[in-house]
Amino acid sequence: MGFNSGFNSGFALAFDLEAHRGGRALLPENTLPAFANALSMGVDTLELDVGITADGEVVVSHERGLNPDLARDANGAYIAPPGTPFARLPLAEVKSYDVGQIRPDSPYAKQFPDQRALPGTRIPTLTELFALVRKSGNTRVRFNIETKIDPNHPDETLDPQSFVTRLLGLIEAEKFSDRVMIQSFDWRTLLLVQQRSPTMPTVYLTLQRGSGQTVALDKATNWTAGFSPADHGGSLPRTIKAAGGAIWSPYFGDVTAALVSEAHALGLRIVVWTVNKPEDMARMIEIGVDGIISDRPDLLRQIAGEKGIALPAGTPVEP
Repeated sequence: MGFNSGFNSGFALAFDLEAHRGGRALLPENTLPAFANALSMGVDTLELDVGITADGEVVVSHERGLNPDLARDANGAYIAPPGTPFARLPLAEVKSYDVGQIRPDSPYAKQFPDQRALPGTRIPTLTELFALVRKSGNTRVRFNIETKIDPNHPDETLDPQSFVTRLLGLIEAEKFSDRVMIQSFDWRTLLLVQQRSPTMPTVYLTLQRGSGQTVALDKATNWTAGFSPADHGGSLPRTIKAAGGAIWSPYFGDVTAALVSEAHALGLRIVVWTVNKPEDMARMIEIGVDGIISDRPDLLRQIAGEKGIALPAGTPVEP
């Protein structure tokens, strides 16, 4: 396929060092300070998640709405669960919440005890993130943008078609199309991206374990847009190749050296999520993954450097 050769001759040959939600072990997730920190440090890709507000603005957030572990109102009180979906809130209201400090008694706070709190930090728009990257002068860093759509909660977001149309329209208007990959657990959005913007790499996210499982090897699920690995020899890489994917992004605990080899034989790249321990980073690099998404981009730089991987230059910038 024509685009693949061009795609592979560009950024695709290098290892992809990705800051997960901007590097959330270090600074508040999916915020301009976190992304500025990652740009200053030097990463290949800023990994982020997006939702769309009631007035059509693309905002950067991992949840489909306000996160009760992060969002505080004007009085400094954390909001009550479950948190209103962005689809029901205008941008001005979204901007009124402070997401600069994790709720102290939450499991999230225990997971990232060293995150530096920055009270007063707001949920950014994707436009604001693009402006920050322009300000940094970094013309090379890429964006791995996840569409936060859940097929099991259709009432909480725009439908896939409207979501993709709004997101790609913004990326094109901002002239960042050649630096963006779109990722999703909801493969419907990836098929739409492939139709609308065939040169933009699509990243097929998967989780094979636990209650959050999104794929099964013996059947299609709500997440896989009608694709069943059972029709492709029970192989996830072959299923993703058939769907038109460029990159497979599995949970790192689901990955083996044999699966990496299989993906590579099909021309797929494999970028694993979310790897935070040095021994896991080292093991993933040793079995040949093409990239790692990490909450600790600083540590990933260290381990990758020790493994002889060329590290991306930092472009210092203030949010």
